[in-house]
Amino acid sequence: MNKKINILIAEDHLIVATGVKAILDANEDINIVGIVENGELVLEKLQEISVDIVLMDINMPKMNGIICTKKVKELYPEIKVIILTMYNRKQFIQELLMVGADGCVLKSNSGKELMTAIERVRSGNTYFDHVNEFVDPVKVFSEHQLSEREIEVITFISEGLTSKETAERMFISEHTVKTHRKNIFRKLKVKDINELVRFAMNEGII
Repeated sequence: MNKKINILIAEDHLIVATGVKAILDANEDINIVGIVENGELVLEKLQEISVDIVLMDINMPKMNGIICTKKVKELYPEIKVIILTMYNRKQFIQELLMVGADGCVLKSNSGKELMTAIERVRSGNTYFDHVNEFVDPVKVFSEHQLSEREIEVITFISEGLTSKETAERMFISEHTVKTHRKNIFRKLKVKDINELVRFAMNEGII
């Protein structure tokens, strides 16, 4: 009999977390050992319980998924980390590789792919199968002369974050975020957030 895979879910949106848990609960080889909403709690849990794989969201309060992944791999190199994200940017994958992530699955993809990723990293391999499908935002937005920071702001706006929340995630001031928003609206010639989100969706950014 195979040993069950102990999985910790790190996701600050309860609806997403419970959805992931429901998918994994259908597999008898998986044991969900907990759900936490930020990186600090991930590190606390790892001191208390045995975990094989952490399913890690990126945009979490207190400590984001990138920083947390780096710390997890430094403290517990045997623990695998699979990133669950809505970001489909190629530069993002490079950042994940630098901090030691073992895999990445887009939240928009199927539960079947998540299971494939889990099996892959469990066996000692990595899972970045859909990297070639990721978009290059610099190429997509070059004609609009948007900066990397502005592209990042667009992603957060699309998630429904306020300027204050975006500032906290990006570690910049709220004033700077508002300036980015004004520049984005001017460059893309959009009138409101709905138009901006539609544009980003059409270009494959979100």
